[in-house]
Parts: sequence; C-alpha cells; structure tokens
Amino acid sequence: MRQRIITGIIAAAVFLPLVIMGGVPLMATAYLLGTIGLYELLKMRKMPLASLPSVLSYVALWLVLMPRSAFNNLTNDTYTKLEVVLLLVLVLLTYTVLSKNKYTYDDAGFMIISVLYVGMGFYYFYQTRGMDNGLTYIFFTLFIIWATDSGAYFVGRAMGKRKLWPDISPNKTIEGAVGGIICGLLVAVIFFLFTNITDPLWKLAAISIFISIFGQIGDLVQSAYKRLYGIKDSGNILPGHGGILDRLDSLIFVLPILHLLHLL
Repeated sequence: MRQRIITGIIAAAVFLPLVIMGGVPLMATAYLLGTIGLYELLKMRKMPLASLPSVLSYVALWLVLMPRSAFNNLTNDTYTKLEVVLLLVLVLLTYTVLSKNKYTYDDAGFMIISVLYVGMGFYYFYQTRGMDNGLTYIFFTLFIIWATDSGAYFVGRAMGKRKLWPDISPNKTIEGAVGGIICGLLVAVIFFLFTNITDPLWKLAAISIFISIFGQIGDLVQSAYKRLYGIKDSGNILPGHGGILDRLDSLIFVLPILHLLHLL
C-alpha cells in the first residue's frame, strides 16, 4: 500500500501539471501514454514488437492520435484520417496471406481493435482539454472516476454481497458499483457549487452517472483482457499500480463515448 501511495503521488505530480498546461505538452503526453498502452496490449498477446504488423500498428495509432488539422496539412487534404487507417488495415490483412497464416486473422483483428481502443481514448483526452472550459471537464471526469473507484472499493468491502461479474472480476460487487455511482453524484454536486462549470445540476448529475457506469465498464474491459491472457497487470511501469492501462482504463473508455454522444 505504501508503494502504491508513493507512486500515485509522484504520478499525479507529473501528470496534473501537464493537464493544466494543455497544448503541445499534453498532446505529447497523450502520444507517449498511447504508445505505452499499445505496447502493453501487444505484450499481453505476445506479439513480436519488431515485426511489420507491430510497426504498422504503431503508425496507425500515431495517425489516430494526430490532430485533424495537422493530418490535413500532412496529406494536403488528399486523404482523410479514416482512409489512411483503413488502408493500413488492408495491409495487415494482406500480411496474413504473405506470412502463410503465421500472422493470423485473429492477430490482425486484435491489433486493429487495440489501436482504436487506445487511440480514441487518448485522442479525446487532449481534445477534451482543448475545449472551452476543457480543463474543468477533464478534472470533472477524473474526480468522478476516482470517486467511483474509491466508493466501489470501500462500499464493496463494507457491504458487498452480490458479485457484479465474477467471471471477469471476482472481487467487484453490485453494492460496490452502486456505492461508486453515489460517490460520483456527490462529486457532481461539489463541482456545481464550487467551480465555474456552467451546466445545470441535473445535467452534471446525469453525466456523472454515465461516467460512473461506463468507467466501471472500462475497468471490466481491461480486466477481461487480462483474464483472457492470464496476467495480473497490463504492465509494471507504475509500481504498486501496474501499467498505464491499469490506471487509465476507465478514462480512455469514457471520454470517446462522452464526445460521440455529444455529452460534453
């Protein structure tokens, strides 16, 4: 526990100032975290990192993370980001033939989903920061996720009886999940009272419930990945916490959904 707390304090001391600065430093952080996150997923599946498919996956990830304006300048508006990523998908599928099925269709599917999963999450992370009042929304999302995690843990330990999804995460309970949502609602009220956020309380409450629910789903998605590949943590870059995806699984799952549903 001591190591976990120390790592958390150090990580927050590095991470939060970059979030506050925004701009290029935060974009560079998103690129770095996304690259590490994809590395963790490829390592889970024991994919050779020096192979052509792995290199193409990183290229696809960096294109997904690239701001739209920068991508348009790079291609002189000849191609859209989606078109280039789809071309890379076709190359990956072609490689299944060239490798005589040593690199399989399942491998290609895993890499494509991994690129989109990690890429969309970190892309919308710095896109959210660039919005009007974006810093407040980033902290709003982070604090709700942290409150949900803490509430689910403590309420689950004190009152948890019914398992939420034992095949994926045997320690999580329905009571803990509900307790996490309630803690998220309390954070929404605090933000409404003490920040410059302009949304009405009912909307903040609705968004907080949404973040709490899908944040927990994001955590379960990462748990399902790890259980499938028989590992405890996605990585070991954060002592006491595991990997980047272990810490940011809820955030990178929630932010794309908030944007795609125009809730921010």
